[in-house]
Amino acid sequence: MARARTQATRCPLPWLLNHRFISTDDTNNRNLTLLQELHCTGRKNLASENEFRKDLYPDIEPYSTGMLKVSDLHLMYWEQCGNPNGHPVVVVHGGPGAGSQPSYRRFFDPEFYQIIQFDQRGSGKSTPHASLVENTTWDLVQDIEKLREHLKIPEWQVFGGSWGSTLSLAYSISHPDKVTGIVLRGIFLVRKKEIDWFFEGGAAAIYPDAWEPFRDFIPESERESFVTAYHKRLHSNDLETQYAAARTWTTWEMRTAHLIPNEETIKNGEDDTFSLAFARIENHYFVNKGFFPSDSYLLDNIEKIRHINAIIVQGRYDCCSPIMSAWDLHKAWPEAELKIIADAGHNCFEPGIAAELVAANEKLKSVRKNI
Repeated sequence: MARARTQATRCPLPWLLNHRFISTDDTNNRNLTLLQELHCTGRKNLASENEFRKDLYPDIEPYSTGMLKVSDLHLMYWEQCGNPNGHPVVVVHGGPGAGSQPSYRRFFDPEFYQIIQFDQRGSGKSTPHASLVENTTWDLVQDIEKLREHLKIPEWQVFGGSWGSTLSLAYSISHPDKVTGIVLRGIFLVRKKEIDWFFEGGAAAIYPDAWEPFRDFIPESERESFVTAYHKRLHSNDLETQYAAARTWTTWEMRTAHLIPNEETIKNGEDDTFSLAFARIENHYFVNKGFFPSDSYLLDNIEKIRHINAIIVQGRYDCCSPIMSAWDLHKAWPEAELKIIADAGHNCFEPGIAAELVAANEKLKSVRKNI
């Protein structure tokens, strides 16, 4: 054990050796051996951690798009950017219900990565819009796998934040042999204490001014469960009632998504098309506890992905997905690197978070180049 510690201190990339990579097959064992040889014998094939790029890449446009029929009802929008022959990475958006964003492409080197985005059921350009029918976590996990098969991709890196971290974990646990690396941000595990924190009054201690309009939309007689009360209104037969509830729900989340409130983000709450899908789908998943068989399902199944190289980026002052969840995940999965951003909240484009997300993809790129 003492020898291992001495060896690690001589390595130019402590990230690669201070976090264990437990292999489940011979390929991963060979990969680990190669990494140890590359970084503990004085070779300079990889930059030091401080030299990894942290600037966002320039905007790019897709080179192909499509609609994939994933069920008799649902069509899923997808797109590809970057290098058609590069290492594939699938970007898993948040919400649920938020949809993908062109700006997410900027986290990746377009010369190295084949960047794949998609809109989850009912979100973004996928149809039918805001539909809750056949819309569960396990439907989405199957959709991701159908997309991989449709695009004829043998394996890919997985990148997701907020609800995207939830779905990324669920997919990776279900298909660990298809995942080459994982980058997660703003960890959300859909546990009761996380939902209660944000939607039942916990975060109100920090954002009372944003909380009161969310609270006051619901009559006092129904405030025992705001998630349940909003569920009733988001399923009203009156469309304007749905829109009003959706605007209020979405605005609450948008007002708390940044360490320093961002007016452009808050305006999403005024967009009826966006907010209806965002609020209805998000509420649907939370009422159903993420469709997981237990509150700790994701933590209980980390063993299935423990061997996969992973990096977690978390804002210290994230009020939507508080750091307790990232900390719990890291304790269950100490092999995954945890980067805590001291001056950030939840949004992926806050400067410190964006920088570390780019750096995380650069690290995994360096690993792939040296295998």
